[in-house]
Amino acid sequence: MSRMSKRMNMIVGENDWIILYFSEKRRYIYQVSDKEISLNEGIVNLGNLIGKEYGGVFKTHLGVPFRVVKASLLDVILEKFKRKTQIIYPKDLGCIIIAANIKPGSRVIEAGTGSGVLTAIIANYIQPSGRVFTYEIRREFYETAIRNLRRIALDKFVEFKLEDIKEAKLEKNVDSVVLDLPDPWNVLQNVSEALRSGGKIVCFVPTINQAEKTHLTLKENGFIFVETKEVLERKYEVKKGATRPYTLMRGHTGYIVSATKI
Repeated sequence: MSRMSKRMNMIVGENDWIILYFSEKRRYIYQVSDKEISLNEGIVNLGNLIGKEYGGVFKTHLGVPFRVVKASLLDVILEKFKRKTQIIYPKDLGCIIIAANIKPGSRVIEAGTGSGVLTAIIANYIQPSGRVFTYEIRREFYETAIRNLRRIALDKFVEFKLEDIKEAKLEKNVDSVVLDLPDPWNVLQNVSEALRSGGKIVCFVPTINQAEKTHLTLKENGFIFVETKEVLERKYEVKKGATRPYTLMRGHTGYIVSATKI
């Protein structure tokens, strides 16, 4: 990245997604445009922030101070995406990306687009030269996902298909296949033909019975390095001399079954 690019990355621009940070519990995410927003803390003119440096201190019309922080992709997805389905949690998203070996330039088939959360994460990783081919059978979810990815300008890296992956004529020699379906074992033959040698397949399923059937069917179909896992996440309350785990934790959300095509 050039010095000029680094400098521009530190300046608030039109259409940037930003966090208006008042405190840990009082934070708001907006896309920058020439408009005023009304908060409990007062009115903020988002247009006046354009050209200002990130991290700077500003005030509402009531004189309440806040800082401007650049929002992460995950911030925007979790707070601004319209959701028609249960989403895959961040703890699982990271594991899926690694297991599928997704990187810049990857060509990835995804099935079970849903609201487009996983689609957006994959698209962010494969840009600028990769491609995501995502399949969804329900029109309502398909249209929601398109709108969601347009909001964050990642739709240009995705081909949205309103089609059943079981019957679709799939792309060839893709690097990875990611399935968020209730019956991934029913599409393995079709997606196996789409995968290149050494390509990765990753399936996300909610129950152990589904995980078992997926795992065994992958082995029966000649895949290697078949592995099933789940990710558990526990946060900690950190205080000097009194650090301990929170009572509640994000435990089971689903099983991740991965394999490699010979």
